[in-house]
Amino acid sequence: MHKVWIEAALNGPWSRALQPGIPDTVDAIVTEGIACAKAGAAIIHTHAYDGGGPQTFDWQVYARIIEGIRAKVDVPVYPSIPGLDARGNVADPKARFAHIEALAERGLLEFAVVDPGSVNFTLTATTAQAKPAETYLNPETHIRHGLDVARRHGIHPAFAIYEPGFARAGAALARASGVKSPVYRFMFSQQFAFCFPPKPYGLAALVTLTEEEAPGAPWMVSGLGVDITPLIGEAVARGGHIRVGLEDALLGSTATNIGLVEDAVRMVRAHGGEPATTAEVRKALAKG
Repeated sequence: MHKVWIEAALNGPWSRALQPGIPDTVDAIVTEGIACAKAGAAIIHTHAYDGGGPQTFDWQVYARIIEGIRAKVDVPVYPSIPGLDARGNVADPKARFAHIEALAERGLLEFAVVDPGSVNFTLTATTAQAKPAETYLNPETHIRHGLDVARRHGIHPAFAIYEPGFARAGAALARASGVKSPVYRFMFSQQFAFCFPPKPYGLAALVTLTEEEAPGAPWMVSGLGVDITPLIGEAVARGGHIRVGLEDALLGSTATNIGLVEDAVRMVRAHGGEPATTAEVRKALAKG
């Protein structure tokens, strides 16, 4: 029976204006992270908030979140990274990954976000008068630095594959860096115009490409502004994994993180898989 990793992405950068149900305080993030892990999530991903304001990349806030969750349940918890865009967000790769470095030095990380390419967040429902979409920038200098941080600390890169070419670039750079096996997270969307909509032809293309470029590497279906449930059966059948949560869900969702994890567990089992434990995830990664 295929053991399916379920990752819970708790909040994202959206703020409650776009995703009303996200946890946006340390206590709320810790509480939901614990609940999702107990419900069947083997990996937790979160953005850090401290009091409901804008997200923060202070490593000490992240440490409180990670240690708070891990005090109750043994599960990997990994952070996001700040953007690099026209708003003047972090342009220095060392500064951009400073919180990753600090958390890894303290033994708190098993995964690190290193996204191998840049993408426009164009909406599928845009208009001629709309404000131009933001660009999520990841220059190769930043990608190489992030991979070096991961290599030095022995942690696995988490690659967001926003376009098919990201898989090729990520695989090439991972080989060059000598890093541990990355996890390839396929970024489907309905509300944004990157990559593919959540349809089997898109999954087939991404799986085929990734298997050619990084044979045996773990991959999962995920995305932003998307309902990936139509792909769960296909992902289980193909030996993949899944990510759910309010970071990824359609914006304005009325779902909850715990409900999304519970639904994912039911669907994985309905399609002949079994949710993996954290121990099984770690064992599988140790073989890679």
